[in-house]
Amino acid sequence: MTATSSPPPTPPAPDAEQPLLTAHAALVLLMSIFFGTVIGVLTFLSVGSVAGALLAGLPAFGVSAVALHKLIGP
Repeated sequence: MTATSSPPPTPPAPDAEQPLLTAHAALVLLMSIFFGTVIGVLTFLSVGSVAGALLAGLPAFGVSAVALHKLIGP
């Protein structure tokens, strides 16, 4: 008994227009930017320090990007 193998799939044509970001990636990044900005602005209004706002907003962006990537399916 011999195993038959199907031919490998053909790659897309190089001329095919492919988006730079998928809709999933764009949504996750935009929502993460929004959450990081909101946390940063609220921290700035509370503390009055730009450094403190950055130290709160940047991790909020990173954590929300990871969480949203896992929560929103592709």
